[in-house]
Amino acid sequence: MYKKTALAFAASLLIFPVTAYASDDGAEFWLNPSVSVDVDDNTGLEIETAQRFRDAGEGRADTYFVRLWVNQKIADNVTLSGAFESRVNDGASNETRLIQQMTTKHGILRTRLRLEQRFVEDADRMGLRIRPRIGAAIPLGDDGKWTFKSDAELFFTLRGNNRGSSTGLTGLRTQVGLAYDLSDRISLSAAYLRQQDIRNGRPDTIGHAPIIGIEYSF
Repeated sequence: MYKKTALAFAASLLIFPVTAYASDDGAEFWLNPSVSVDVDDNTGLEIETAQRFRDAGEGRADTYFVRLWVNQKIADNVTLSGAFESRVNDGASNETRLIQQMTTKHGILRTRLRLEQRFVEDADRMGLRIRPRIGAAIPLGDDGKWTFKSDAELFFTLRGNNRGSSTGLTGLRTQVGLAYDLSDRISLSAAYLRQQDIRNGRPDTIGHAPIIGIEYSF
């Protein structure tokens, strides 16, 4: 009964998205490899990369980024993190980001609160965005190697990179998938991701992407 309820909760995250009255949909494919190493029992370093391939269209440049994370565990279920990111948007303005975030675990529930300072080439000023996320991670099977995952994330723009640009709720990302621990050091994941960019006065841009993740820990 517990797992059925948990699965129903996780699935419900996917119908949380704001329904767009008009939208511009496109196919995408995302890769998300990362490597991490523990400095001590509570501190870790991580290099995260992403390759996002998109259909040609408005606002759909291929994207490549690398992030250097410092993760600090402050309690059994709470981790504080900071990152520096360099992002290349093929055919669009490149970007540098500074990121601070807090992640928590509460049984099967997972939360993340992320704050971003965004520096975009040729923009008027620094942009500021906050991204709250809630999700679930549900172990499957007796060996604990398989995990069902689902989450929903909101994008709130507090300050646009250009004067007069949109603020408030500007995006929504949902995903659902499976993760598998291949060994103590290697974890693989596969998920379906839906990215909705909310635009005032224009159709929303919606991307649908399979996302493949590979995590290696030293």
